[in-house]
Amino acid sequence: MKKITLIACAVLAFASCQQKEVVEDTLPMKVAKAYGFDNFDQVNSIAYTWNVQRDSINVFTRDWKWNLRENTVYYSGPDTTMTYSLDADSLPPVDRGFINDKYWMMYPFQLAWDTGYNWDSEENVASPIAGTNATKLTIVYNSEDGYTPGDAYDLYLDENYKILEWTFRKGNGPDGRTWTWENEQSFGPITMATDHKGQDGKRVIWFTNVKVD
Repeated sequence: MKKITLIACAVLAFASCQQKEVVEDTLPMKVAKAYGFDNFDQVNSIAYTWNVQRDSINVFTRDWKWNLRENTVYYSGPDTTMTYSLDADSLPPVDRGFINDKYWMMYPFQLAWDTGYNWDSEENVASPIAGTNATKLTIVYNSEDGYTPGDAYDLYLDENYKILEWTFRKGNGPDGRTWTWENEQSFGPITMATDHKGQDGKRVIWFTNVKVD
């Protein structure tokens, strides 16, 4: 799950947030706004630790700080610590991890930032894990952009356009894996979910040390 947001698009999207431009109120935009997208011009930086339960014993972690004003990323993991610019002509290999982890943390906002996708929706669909009646929003990325082009996401939304569960389907294949979106918290002017559980009810990916300035 390592889709990239094109840097140019991210910069333009961030600029549009600052300028409060009027955008089409599509279902994806309603999801982004439900998490505070309209307030993103108040955000200077976002820091967090991404945690994944690799097996019954080992937890793998990565620390990130995304400075939106300077368009830089700080990374600290078991292999190295570094800061790099998103404006660079060539991005380091760790950027794949940044994009992956950012999607788990900020996917509602990616719906506003990303441009290379098509979407469709279906009402009154049972979510795969809890069986909750939901609106199913399907996002299919194009086959050209990103680290892993052509991926698809099925988002199961409640009546407030919040994500209950999401399914990742590699290459827009028929089958995928589903996780919950839980423990939503307000961090400054935006809201983010910090826990993702699998179909067995066990927490698989979660975020700690979250700080929004």
